[in-house]
Amino acid sequence: MPRYWVGVVSKNHVLRGVEGNFCQVCHGKGGPLNRMKKGDYLLYYSPKYDMNGQDKLQAFVAVGKIIDDKAYQVEQFEGFFPFRRNVEYYQPVKDCFIEIARQHPEWKDYTSRLRYGHFEVSKDFFLYIFQHMKVDDEA
Repeated sequence: MPRYWVGVVSKNHVLRGVEGNFCQVCHGKGGPLNRMKKGDYLLYYSPKYDMNGQDKLQAFVAVGKIIDDKAYQVEQFEGFFPFRRNVEYYQPVKDCFIEIARQHPEWKDYTSRLRYGHFEVSKDFFLYIFQHMKVDDEA
């Protein structure tokens, strides 16, 4: 049975992961990633556009499925070896802003967990956010 997770990462960092088909949370720590299993789902919530920037975003910006068996390390830059997981991202998606998330009855349960950078959510909450992220095929 899959589990459902939220990673809290700036949007620009999330987009690097989407482009490279990987996820990274909690400044590259392996523990949170190893709690996820192949077949689990991940929503990315971005409080800001840039990690060190001041511009707030407060939106869910990416959604994907874990497709490997365990976390692995890479050298992102000299001396920094973060852990990652391989992800198949659902694309295209649109941002789901916090105002929509606040309408779900479980949102209040999750707000205090945002500071931890990675936490589990219910399937119902995941599907609620994911539905708001889907891009209509009608053009």
